[in-house]
Amino acid sequence: MKLADLRRVTTKTRARIRFQLANGMECIVNEHGIAEIPELKSIPDFNLEEQLASVSEFMMESALPVEKSTAREKPQRLSREQMSHVATPHTGAGHDDHEDD
Repeated sequence: MKLADLRRVTTKTRARIRFQLANGMECIVNEHGIAEIPELKSIPDFNLEEQLASVSEFMMESALPVEKSTAREKPQRLSREQMSHVATPHTGAGHDDHEDD
């Protein structure tokens, strides 16, 4: 799973994904696919893609405003395996997004 995969998920689902970095800072990939680290005040001395490789837990939440969401879901805590399943494009000859009648 790469940062580009998380970006794709957030833009398609209009969600935010949060995760803790090894240095204790939090990264937020917003609904526009932009990775932000709010505590960062200068040029980082780390590579975000490399930091992502060691993340084991993610928090996924809706980015829709409360008034626009009729059934706003609670944030979901996802393991690395679960997030990888959500974020990685699945391709297969037998997979369809619709039901056959």
